[in-house]
Amino acid sequence: MAATILYGKEIAKDIREQLAGEVAELKQNGIVPGLTVVLVGDDPASHSYVRGKARGCEEVGIRSEIIYKDASITEKELLEIVYQLNENPNVHGILVQLPLPAHISEKAVIEAISSEKDVDGFHPVNVGNMMIGYDSLLPCTANGVVELIKRTGMTIEGKHAVVIGRSNIVGKPVSYLLQRENATVTMCHSRTVDLPSYTRQADILIVAAGKAHMIGKEDVKPGAVVIDVGVNRIESGKLVGDVRFDEVKEVASYLTPVPGGVGPMTITMLLKNTIEAARNLAR
Repeated sequence: MAATILYGKEIAKDIREQLAGEVAELKQNGIVPGLTVVLVGDDPASHSYVRGKARGCEEVGIRSEIIYKDASITEKELLEIVYQLNENPNVHGILVQLPLPAHISEKAVIEAISSEKDVDGFHPVNVGNMMIGYDSLLPCTANGVVELIKRTGMTIEGKHAVVIGRSNIVGKPVSYLLQRENATVTMCHSRTVDLPSYTRQADILIVAAGKAHMIGKEDVKPGAVVIDVGVNRIESGKLVGDVRFDEVKEVASYLTPVPGGVGPMTITMLLKNTIEAARNLAR
């Protein structure tokens, strides 16, 4: 039986309709959720991502602002912008689009953002709260992945989840979030010996290695839920995932496409975080 394809765009649409209702309720109480994105430089991919975030804000009723800055901006100047946004009561979410130019420390910028307005979920305070199970603004892609799995109807509790990739953006946080759902989690990476011996045990397989077509049907347990987070541009110019889609759909029970799978969920979780931040800051 062919896998059911998890189209993130369709699932995101359902969630955004719910979020629009939450925004409308907040506005009735005089709260207008606001997101400000700071974009440094002229990287085409970053500009595309930011436009998608702005469209998402408009869709659910969040006020959005984009601050464009030349790549020559100094770290001190960028940090000053962040400090001003921290103090602005009309800004509930702050996002500095990554990557940044080499002369600016991403660590310094992330730590400068108020943890209460850190809608990317990367601030050390939010990461620490996530790890110990406290309420926090969660990393958007990882949270979107878990939401996709839940939408299959699968009970995550008791399942064996294998995560390939240990990045701070996806691999590490998604492993913690799955543990919070009571899955048994195995983390694999580029130094893992005999990777297929682990992936073939997975009831849930999260592939976030950034290596095109690294996972084939021989690497997947029949009936597994497979979430492909990888986005790779091959020589033909086509965007593909880390999973060989046409093969794996023959053995998986659920499978995300690339593009159109995890991507729309990431922006949707960003919108959710902005609304949550607005609600928290109003208390």
